[in-house]
Amino acid sequence: MNNPLVSIIIPTYNRAHIISETLDSIISQTYQNWECIVVDDRSTDNTEGVIGEYLKLDSRFSYYQRPESRVQGPNSCRNFGFEKSKGAFIQWFDSDDLLLSNAIGLLIKSSIGNPDAIVAKTDCFDFLTDTRISTNKVFSHNLIEDYFTGKITFYIGGILWNRTFLLKQDELFDINIRNMDDWDFNLRMLYEKPKIVFLDDILFQYRLHKDSFSNELRKLNKLELISEFKARDKHLAILEKRKDINKEVIHTFLLRRHKKYLKMAIIKSDKNVYFLFNLLFLKQLEYGRFNDSLKTAVGFLVFFITGRGYIFFKDYP
Repeated sequence: MNNPLVSIIIPTYNRAHIISETLDSIISQTYQNWECIVVDDRSTDNTEGVIGEYLKLDSRFSYYQRPESRVQGPNSCRNFGFEKSKGAFIQWFDSDDLLLSNAIGLLIKSSIGNPDAIVAKTDCFDFLTDTRISTNKVFSHNLIEDYFTGKITFYIGGILWNRTFLLKQDELFDINIRNMDDWDFNLRMLYEKPKIVFLDDILFQYRLHKDSFSNELRKLNKLELISEFKARDKHLAILEKRKDINKEVIHTFLLRRHKKYLKMAIIKSDKNVYFLFNLLFLKQLEYGRFNDSLKTAVGFLVFFITGRGYIFFKDYP
């Protein structure tokens, strides 16, 4: 199969103002044998109208509304899009990101030997200033532990998946997880020991803007925080049973995440500060970090009395 069909699956919701740039980056691909399936999570803006113009322009585009019988959310849309796809390879993508023009071509060129996945690097950009923030690291000799702790990162669009591998999975995207949904998906796929080809090429642009899902964590959105903690705990329960994982490293990483959010809440005097304190304190007790839990309690008591207490958390990441 010299030019296999690639299915690019895009969930979207109220992205009429930005999705054209994403679809233009798909049209500009040097590799021509693709289909692009856009699944609309029942947008309330003019998303359908914008995509309608692309349907007239290129028959390789298709558009679906998420069925009312399906749960709302990008994961449900991704799963539905996969059901509608025909490609030998699957490219999950988001409606605000960009493909470099040679992306699909290089990924397919690297598919010799029929790997389960091909992973390339992604540039993270500031949407407003169009400046590069960072480039992710994708390769590690300790793949699962380093992925869990963020030493390596696979963005949703950064991987081309072999359809044959995906069809073997009992579940694709977990419809019960909002934030960390792609993290959860990728980690579960890694548990299955896929044959992966790693590329040193940067083929994607992840654009960070005020409406990005990841920004909801920085805003201390409680629902999104709960989603992250739920996803982390879900995989912690799995990794606790593995002998090849350093539990101390995993626990330390999780506590740092909790400390980070508590520190942010204290600085901002955010309403979720008590919720975040309780989570951190209980996690420290659970992991036997009694000195840390005492420090957290004292620092929070000072904050409660004086409204400050930041000094007790100054060494937190």
